[in-house]
Amino acid sequence: MSRWVSAQLRQTVTIRADFLCEYCLVAEENTFYGCEVDHIISVKHGGSSEVDNLAYACAICNRYKGSDIGSIFWATGEFSRFFNPRTDRWAEHFQLEQEFIKPLTIIGEVTARILEFNDSARLHEREEMIRFGKYPNEVALARMMR
Repeated sequence: MSRWVSAQLRQTVTIRADFLCEYCLVAEENTFYGCEVDHIISVKHGGSSEVDNLAYACAICNRYKGSDIGSIFWATGEFSRFFNPRTDRWAEHFQLEQEFIKPLTIIGEVTARILEFNDSARLHEREEMIRFGKYPNEVALARMMR
């Protein structure tokens, strides 16, 4: 499997995501490190570089996710996959409560924990973006509602 993603494919993924991280829904323009194309199922685990296996992710979400595809839900000891922006609806797995991204499902829980959605620095960053009216933007808000 090739890891290479062409410029045209990167552009397709970026536009489809409306320049938002498809995990935490921060707008690329509001991130210090920008956004990157993420393999939802990493090449290491057999994923492809096809458009249906790619997501737009802020550098922080992408760094924490790495090549992982899921984690252990500690309450039961069972493995759970991560949130998949191609097949899952954000609002089914997460809810924004002020600056806190509250997980609603096991998938939401393991995703929020591993991607560190509610790390103190990320909470502070979202709190400031909310204060200045930058989070969630209109596009992110629509995704949070559907």
